[in-house]
Amino acid sequence: MFQLIGGNPFAAAILFAAIIAGVLIAAEQSSNRPRAREAGVDVGILPAGPLNAITDVAGVKVGHHTLWQGDSIRTGVTVIVPHSGNLFQEKVPAAIYCGNAFGKLAGSTQVDELGTLETPIALTNTLSVPVAMQALVKYTLSLPGNEGAMSVNAVVGETNDGWLNDIRGMHVKEEHVLQALQSASAGAVEEGSVGAGAGTQCLGFKGGIGTSSRKMPKDFGGYTIGVLVQSNFGGILTINGAPVGRELGKFYLSQRVAKPQDDGSCMIVVAT
Repeated sequence: MFQLIGGNPFAAAILFAAIIAGVLIAAEQSSNRPRAREAGVDVGILPAGPLNAITDVAGVKVGHHTLWQGDSIRTGVTVIVPHSGNLFQEKVPAAIYCGNAFGKLAGSTQVDELGTLETPIALTNTLSVPVAMQALVKYTLSLPGNEGAMSVNAVVGETNDGWLNDIRGMHVKEEHVLQALQSASAGAVEEGSVGAGAGTQCLGFKGGIGTSSRKMPKDFGGYTIGVLVQSNFGGILTINGAPVGRELGKFYLSQRVAKPQDDGSCMIVVAT
């Protein structure tokens, strides 16, 4: 089962863990930089999976392609692949929920109506949704067994990375989406300023891609739930109850906090 959530962020332990993972790692791309749990930030009461990532859900793969060029290009693509088979022929149950959202989430109408997902999910920036859709359609049509396909419902989510990225340049191309698909793996998920998180910001800090997982007790089915987020929103950073952003005096638009306004969005992919 896959669920794609778009809109303003909301509170839940597993989502919080994934968002904090992205915030803590994004400031510096380094394999030596600890994840939140490794830094002693233990969120919630349920145990994480072996990878503490959406890829703890059997069959799920994640791939990135990052564009980091010059002083102005900070963007990319992240793809989530539900299984390694022909997804168009072996669709998976899916649902989409939007909270206070007016984003450019593509493919939601068919998922709402039929309750299935027939392509990988791509995340990118707002103005690159069309090219990501085109790439997913071409990829799906190219798979053996899909020669007779006349309609493909590509699902693409987005956040606006225009503060750090030359979004009007529309630098994401079809080949970048295909490269993300080709690089997708079921192992540890690269987090932070990668893929669709290269140009995002969150809670007054650098945002990015974050992921986490939890395992339910056997008495509750023993299910694994995995989450991946593309964080790009405001607010004040709180880590496991500690008012970090307030203590540091660092949060999105801190000089204008008394004037409520739009301050971004968050794409959340949930798998089980």
